[in-house]
Amino acid sequence: MSSFAIGKPHPRPSLIIFVALQSLDVLTTLMGLHMGATEGSMFIGNLMRVGPVAGLLMSKLFAVILISLALKFKKPRVVVFLNYWSAAVVSWNLVMILISGFRGNG
Repeated sequence: MSSFAIGKPHPRPSLIIFVALQSLDVLTTLMGLHMGATEGSMFIGNLMRVGPVAGLLMSKLFAVILISLALKFKKPRVVVFLNYWSAAVVSWNLVMILISGFRGNG
């Protein structure tokens, strides 16, 4: 009997998904800002004072550092959590783009 059989298996961390979601976050954030949406995160908003692209790239640097630390300390569930979180952020960005687009056409 294996001690690993207890509970559900956790999803494997994916760095490819992480990079794709971070890229989509930058693109959808820039699109949303261009369409009149505002940054929802105070932290990212403060970083963006130096400029939208520079602020977003700084925030992505923080994400890469966090992922690197998680992998170094063998905490793959942090990568999985950040991927789910990033997917939610990208989804939110898309909703804000749609709302901004409807406001612009109305």
